Amino acid sequence: MNARPVRERRPPWALSLLGALLRPWLKIKRDPAEPAQLLDPEQPVLYVIERRGISDTLILDQACQEAGLPSPLRAGRRLPARRRRALLALDPQHGLFGPRRRHAARDGLLAQLRALQSQPERDVQLVPVSIYVGRAPNRESGWFRVLFSENWAVVGRFRRLLALLLNGRDCIVHFSPPVSLRKLLIEADGEAPPRLALKLSRVLRAHFRRVRAAVIGPDLSHRRTLVDALLASEPVRTAITQNALKEKTSRASAQRRARGYAMEIAADYSHPVVRSASFVLSGFWNKLFDGISMHHFESLRAIAPGHEVIYVPSHRSHADYLLLSYQLYKSGLVPPHIAAGVNLNLPVVGPLLRRGGAFFLRRSFKANALYSSVFAAYVDQLLQRGVSMEYFVEGGRSRTGRLLPPRAGMLAITLRAFLRAPRRPVVFQPVYIGYEKLMEGDSYLDELSGRPKQKESLLGVLRGFGVLRRRYGRVTLNFGEPIFLERILEQHAPDWRSARGSEDERPSWFPKAVDSLALRINIEVNRAAHVNPINLLAVCLLATPKHALAEQDLRNQLALYKTVLTELPYSARVTITPAAPEEIVAYGERMGWIRRIKHPLGDVLVTEGDQAVLLSYFRNNVLHLFAPAAWVAACFLNNRRMARASVLRMGRIVYPFIRSELFLPWDDDCFGERLGATIELFVRHGLLQTVGDARLLERGAGQDDEAYQLRVLAHSLLQTFERYYIAIATLVKAGPGAFTAAELEQTCVLTAQRLSLLQQLTAPEFFDKALFRGFIQQLREQGAVRSNSANKLEFDAELAAVVRDARLILSRGVRETVLKIVPGSEPATSTASGD
Repeated sequence: MNARPVRERRPPWALSLLGALLRPWLKIKRDPAEPAQLLDPEQPVLYVIERRGISDTLILDQACQEAGLPSPLRAGRRLPARRRRALLALDPQHGLFGPRRRHAARDGLLAQLRALQSQPERDVQLVPVSIYVGRAPNRESGWFRVLFSENWAVVGRFRRLLALLLNGRDCIVHFSPPVSLRKLLIEADGEAPPRLALKLSRVLRAHFRRVRAAVIGPDLSHRRTLVDALLASEPVRTAITQNALKEKTSRASAQRRARGYAMEIAADYSHPVVRSASFVLSGFWNKLFDGISMHHFESLRAIAPGHEVIYVPSHRSHADYLLLSYQLYKSGLVPPHIAAGVNLNLPVVGPLLRRGGAFFLRRSFKANALYSSVFAAYVDQLLQRGVSMEYFVEGGRSRTGRLLPPRAGMLAITLRAFLRAPRRPVVFQPVYIGYEKLMEGDSYLDELSGRPKQKESLLGVLRGFGVLRRRYGRVTLNFGEPIFLERILEQHAPDWRSARGSEDERPSWFPKAVDSLALRINIEVNRAAHVNPINLLAVCLLATPKHALAEQDLRNQLALYKTVLTELPYSARVTITPAAPEEIVAYGERMGWIRRIKHPLGDVLVTEGDQAVLLSYFRNNVLHLFAPAAWVAACFLNNRRMARASVLRMGRIVYPFIRSELFLPWDDDCFGERLGATIELFVRHGLLQTVGDARLLERGAGQDDEAYQLRVLAHSLLQTFERYYIAIATLVKAGPGAFTAAELEQTCVLTAQRLSLLQQLTAPEFFDKALFRGFIQQLREQGAVRSNSANKLEFDAELAAVVRDARLILSRGVRETVLKIVPGSEPATSTASGD
């Protein structure tokens, strides 16, 4: 017999009245913005909230109305088991006259499951909904409101009322994907409904804890409680005993020292401080920047719940710390605990940073076994408690704009902590942070010119407020491809789960896994680059001898670079400014990076002096994106015609060195394919022509616009090839066994410095010791050089052939100048002349 249709019961008049009174105080942000897309409109909905309360019920009802979802207050008879409301609460509050039923949610789930057993054609969509009031007060909300914003504590009615009055305009309602009760019954395979309802309620509680931890942050105990747990761990207790024996002191003295280390390291995370900082920083960023953009954030949002997230951004400014945490917080994720250098633990500043989640580490502590054990145990505690972390694998801020070679100390500590207790899956999240102007630009100039780095001090922080008088353009945060730790471990040790060793064991595969992870992080950061107008202007102008271009030539070059980036995308996560070439030029003038020189035959755009040096920073941010195109163009600097096979062959020879320096993502074969695609692009756009059966390539005459564009493009990477030539020519000229690796490195630096003076180069990285060190290491790994018993570098005759081949890329003048500068007894023309 068919059931009679029944009208939906209207909610009680008291609830309707309260909802009308509350509505003006509420402003709700839904996550996702259109939750209706998650649901099947044909099936009834049963909402589940974390905590029962009239306010949460009314907030949910308003959010559902605004999103076009069924109301939780009007269930009617759509549910298989009739209910007054389509709403369950896992943790009901106590009533005015005694406690509510303790297992009301479980009983409600059980009723629906039993009803579905007898009605096989029916289904129910279970939708978990998380509600947060005042998670992120805005700048105008006032300090008092922070005290009543969302946290882990279960609050009473009066406090909840104050929270609504003060922070009701900052409500977040998070709709999770629906769960089909029918599907659960099928998958349960005959399991009794009471047991299934119990399991489902436990899963829902765990789900709400994960979401709350991702949005609010973990439920952290007091800092001293964490320190006590740290000191009680077995590794630290062992280290204390060993330290006492080594130093011949009492165990109590060694324990006091360990406690001092722990208090020096540990963060003192405070939700009110973080919320206060969120609206203070809103005004700060508005003073400094014209806007902050984020791309590819949704991929992180999807995996953050249930994962231990380790943020590994590029490091170019002290603002990196605050920018990433601020944007994560404003976007609904908890800010991470940040590994900061102990040099930032300044009076006043240090305690504030500590309460914002900073924990401090010394630059080097290998020689201090007790400190190492305490620090490793602290990272263990963070991982066990599900606290997200952030650190910079580069170690320090880049002064040249390039990614620095990774320092894998923190990665190794994190991996060992995970291997000891792999409770939650760990994911590393690379982040590219791109600026259009740097607050530290002046200090970087001083350091690059040879002045010592200024130590951080409270006075320096106060002086730093002078940056508020300037504008720094836009900032972009691009989230790269997440890196799942377990996949890295499986590549190097498929049986890592069963092979986890004791505290003192170091698996043979461990160093390679750490190095592989470090390299992958830098590669993924580069694969998420953002190309802003200043980057493009820098790549164009700094590739010219006088750092100047006629306006039309500059526009053409900008258009070419955008064509290369769009038609041959470096990766799906690279983003490019949508501005047209003329808009880019105008923007560069407004930002003060370039100057216009008026002329009757056409205006000239130029960058000069310190501006040109600083602009090299922004060129280096994106230089890796143009490496294949710059190589092909460089092959035609001193050659009008060249065989396609020769371009590809020489490209494969030089690629391992470029890949190591610029953290490029391709293997040798893929790079060859990339060069082939680049050649085809140049042919399509008239920069190169094919000759005969297309085995030969030819550029236009030197005065052609296309030949000029190729020449400018080639010069963007030419100084890199000159550095390689300096190192190889120095070796060959001096002969085998003349240098150790350290001696060769120092000789190359001095040679590059002198060549920089002669050529008036504005690229500080041209004589960067680290780049020469990396190149020499690559020569060793490629087998081009080796050390003899006296630790001197030996090489074969093939290296001299590389010097001779350099004539295809480098001009005679550059080669002869280098050979004249480098020390050695061989005549300058013995191995490298002859055009």
